[in-house]
Formats: sequence, C-alpha cells, structure tokens
Amino acid sequence: MRIAHVLTAAALLLGSAAAPALADDASPSPSASDDSAAPTVAGTSFRAATEIEQGQEATASASTGDYLYWSFPADAGQRPTVAATVTFPSTSAARTGAQSWQLDVYDGLRRRQACQYGAQTRTLAQDASSVKLSCTLRTVRAWSEQWANDPLPGTYYVRLTVVDVATADLGQPVDAELRVDSKDIGGAAAVDGSLSEPLVPGIATSAKSDSDSDSDDDSTKSAVLSSLEPDGGWSSGWWSDRWVWTAVGGVLAALAGIGGYALTKGTGRPRRTPSGV
Repeated sequence: MRIAHVLTAAALLLGSAAAPALADDASPSPSASDDSAAPTVAGTSFRAATEIEQGQEATASASTGDYLYWSFPADAGQRPTVAATVTFPSTSAARTGAQSWQLDVYDGLRRRQACQYGAQTRTLAQDASSVKLSCTLRTVRAWSEQWANDPLPGTYYVRLTVVDVATADLGQPVDAELRVDSKDIGGAAAVDGSLSEPLVPGIATSAKSDSDSDSDDDSTKSAVLSSLEPDGGWSSGWWSDRWVWTAVGGVLAALAGIGGYALTKGTGRPRRTPSGV
C-alpha cells in the first residue's frame, strides 16, 4: 500500500511537470498582431532588407533577376522555417525556358546557414505559374564556439532570387510571398552559456546615452540597424524546460529511494520474549 502511494505521487508529479513543457514545445510561433501591417516590399541588399515579424506574410512585386531581401529575429531554442512562393502573373509574357529559384538564409554575421531540410532550390517549368521553396534552419543555440557556424540569437536575413534563367526572360514581373514560423524546441537544445548581446547589426557600435549628460546631441541616441526582437525580448537561453526535467528527475530519485527502503524494510512482527526469562 505504501509503495502504491509512492508510485502514484511520482506519476502525478511527472505529469504535472511534463504538461506545461510539452505544451510549450507544441505551440507554434505567435502570429503578428496586425496582419495588415505586413510589408509589401522587399529590400535589395543586406543593409536595406525589409524587417518582418515571425508569423507575418510579407509580399513583394519585383522583376526576374532582382535580389529580394528580408530580415527577421530568432531567439535561442527556436527552429525557424522560412517559406517562399514565387508567382508569375497571368499578364506576364511567355517564358522561353525553365528557371531555377533559390532561397538563402544568413545569420547576423552574414554567414550562410545550412537548411536542416526543405526545398531550398527548385526549378520552375516553362509553363508553370508558381514555385514554392522552404528552408528549415537548425535550432538556434544560446552560445557556440567562435569557429563554429551554429545559428545564434539575433537577426536573420533571407535572400530570394533566380539563379538560372535565360537572358530573354530577365525583367519579367513576378510576385513573391514570404513567411517565417518557428517551433520552440525547448530544453532539448539548451546549452551552458549565452551571448552577451544578440547578433543584431549595429548593436556593437551603437552609442550609449550618458545619463549624467544634459546634451541633446543626436550622437547619444542608439543607432541599431535592426529594430525587431522576439516577443518578450531576447532571452539568450537562460531558461528552458531542462530545469523542470532536472528537478523532476531529482524528486523521482528521492521517491525511488523511499520506495526501495519500503520494499527492503522488514514487515514481520518482533519476536516475543518468553515470560519468566
């Protein structure tokens, strides 16, 4: 009976601790609060990349051969998926051949990131009207060695362009759609360490305002080139559900010790001493 109580308490504790952790892992990235504010243009370079929030569906009209750039924030523990669709309007001229389109993702240091899976490059047939591309990055780490190419918290850049096209087809109008979503991996990707600052362009050279200065000079204002950050700010990986599972493991170990003691403890009645001895 005592063992049953111990096991029941362990099961209840494990279920209560695992429920919120599993709920966090299964929840998709929050959608943008105002879809109408989604950008309708794309940048033409890294410095001019159009900022988008995760969950927004950005659109842009361009010409075949243009380089289209967007940027988005990604924090530690997230695994972003970038999906793009290139569509040729019905009013566009007939193409002379097939085209190959490519989706590239770069981190805040402009290092090209490998796709864990997804169709990063696809060929559009001559008579096809649209092509879809996707790239799922590796999980963003809170910290990494300097020599490694691991994705780190900060701004990420997306570049969409055609990489193989006939010269006669350059300049034809196209419509592009882009959306970024993330899955929260949680403690499975947690590491011991964190960056002092996320990899956001300009954050290392931004001027710090002096609280003791009464000057109104514009040089005291921050000059960060990217203004977007995840909801709730940059966590830098200081918290994850790994702490929950570690605590649950410790409690279960203690309960196992109690259960083992209950099993090995003698349950027989003590020997009675004969009377008169």
